Amino acid sequence: MSFLEFLLILLVAYYVIYVLLWIVLDCNVALWIKSKFGVSLSSMRGQVVWITGASSGIGRSLALSLARHGVRLVLSARRVEQLEEVQKECLAAARGLLATKDVLILPMDMLQLQRHESNLFDVLNHFDRLDVLVNNAGRSQRASWTDIEIEVDRELFELDVFSVVHLTRVVVRYFVEQNGGRGHVAATSSIAGFGPVPFSATYCAAKHALNAYLLSLKLEMRKLDVTIFAPGPIATDFLQEAFTGEQGAKLGKSTANQKRMTAERCGELFAVALANKMDLTWCGLFPVNLLAYCARNPTLTKILGQFMTEQTLNKIREGKL
Repeated sequence: MSFLEFLLILLVAYYVIYVLLWIVLDCNVALWIKSKFGVSLSSMRGQVVWITGASSGIGRSLALSLARHGVRLVLSARRVEQLEEVQKECLAAARGLLATKDVLILPMDMLQLQRHESNLFDVLNHFDRLDVLVNNAGRSQRASWTDIEIEVDRELFELDVFSVVHLTRVVVRYFVEQNGGRGHVAATSSIAGFGPVPFSATYCAAKHALNAYLLSLKLEMRKLDVTIFAPGPIATDFLQEAFTGEQGAKLGKSTANQKRMTAERCGELFAVALANKMDLTWCGLFPVNLLAYCARNPTLTKILGQFMTEQTLNKIREGKL
C-alpha cells in the first residue's frame, strides 16, 4: 500500500466517522465533546447570568441547569407569575447553593427599549456585577412567503433582532466601562439562522440578521465572549405565540406528540456552551443535526435541495419525520 493510498483511506474513514456522529449525536460534535470533557458548569458558580425570556421553554430550562451549579440568576420576561414559579424551581434545583436573593426576578418587555438601561441598573444595583447576558426572548413564525404582511416583518424584526441588539449594546458598554471589554453575551438563535426552512421567511431572516450582528461584534471586540446557540425543533410552547403572516395574529398551536428535543436537554447543552464560552453551537434530534451540518456547506445544501421538497423539510422542522 502506497502512502497516498493510506492517506486516502484515512480521509475516507474520517468522513465516515464524522457522518456517523452527525447521525448519532443530538448536537454538533464540538459541543458534545465539551459536554463530556470540557469546562464544568461548576466553574460558573457565583457568576451572575441575566436570562431574558426566562418564564418558560429554553430560558426556564437554562436557568434550572445553571441554578444546579450555584450560578446566580436574573430572570426576565413579561409574565411575573411564571417568573416566580421559575424562581422557586431554581432554588429547589440549587439544593442550598442559592438563596432567594441570588435569583432576581426582573420583569421587562424587550420592546421597551427606553427602559433597557434602567433594567441593567436594577441588575447592578442588586448584584453589583453582571457576567453573562443571555438574549433568549423572541417569537417564531409560520406563514407562506407570499402571505406575510410587511407589518409582520417589521414587528418580528423589532422583537427578535432590534430589541436584542439594543439590550446587548447597553450591556456591552457596561463591559467596556467596567471590565475593559471583557464579558460574555449570548443569544438563542436557530438552525434556521444559517439553514433556512420553508414557511418561516421572516423568522429565518431575523435569525440570519442576529447572527451577523453578533459575529460582527466578536470581530470588533476580541476580549468579549460571544455565544450563538442555535437549537432545532424543541418541545416548548413557543408555537402558541408564534407570528403568522397576518398582523396581530398568533399561531396558537401545540408541539405535543411531535419528535422534538426536550427543553431540559436543550437547556443543559446551552449551559455547556456558556461554561465553555463557545462561539456557534447547535442541537437537534436526527435528522435535524445532520441537516444543520449540511446547511453549513453550500455544496451539500445544493445536493440536498435536489432530493428534499419543501413539504419534507417542513415535516422535519415540525417533528413529523
